[in-house]
Amino acid sequence: MQQTWANLFFQHWEVDESMLQSHLPSGLTVDTFRGKAYLGICGLSMKSVRPQGLPALPWLSHFAELNVRTYVRDPEGNPGVYFFSLDCDRAIAVLAAQAFFSLPFRYARVSLGATDEDFTLSCSRFGKRDTARYAWRPISNPKVSKPGTLEYHLLERYVFFTHRNGKLHQGRVHHPPYEVSRAESTEWSILPLAWNGLIIKSRPPDLAHCCRGVSVAAYPLTPIGA
Repeated sequence: MQQTWANLFFQHWEVDESMLQSHLPSGLTVDTFRGKAYLGICGLSMKSVRPQGLPALPWLSHFAELNVRTYVRDPEGNPGVYFFSLDCDRAIAVLAAQAFFSLPFRYARVSLGATDEDFTLSCSRFGKRDTARYAWRPISNPKVSKPGTLEYHLLERYVFFTHRNGKLHQGRVHHPPYEVSRAESTEWSILPLAWNGLIIKSRPPDLAHCCRGVSVAAYPLTPIGA
């Protein structure tokens, strides 16, 4: 699949490692940074989503998404992302992602707004009462994260893990390194964490970043150890 991820924001909270581990499926362990575990919320606009070699469709190939994620290692020690949920405002995209990538997509109303420097996103998951709202702006020049830094640990991940037919699988993506700015979060919400049973104290994120976007290639799932 080819796609573009645009107007991304990342909000991260430092959380208790044992709490996080208790929510992970068998075979995955929390990947900490200097002994600290992190839980993240990421919002973005998905653009020109299409199979390789085919054109994007005007409505189907463009939608907004909000995901809840953490950082893990598989049984062989390989690092990657584990998604607790991905809220999306295209029902057919939700069904396709569930079928082909075994990802926990949920149908929601997701709206992303952008001006030159200010961005907003709102997410209302069907079946939930309240709306999660976010607003942010960049407060530093964009740059590529350096290996060995916390930003690199959180953001530069090119593998995700999921279960399919009772077996752990991995999916790979490829894109240029993010050029990220530190972000000021003028509005934030931990509601999506609670929707997934991840209960933390309500507080602003410990870290916030944003990125204008990257072009992405996504590859089929493969079983771990295959």
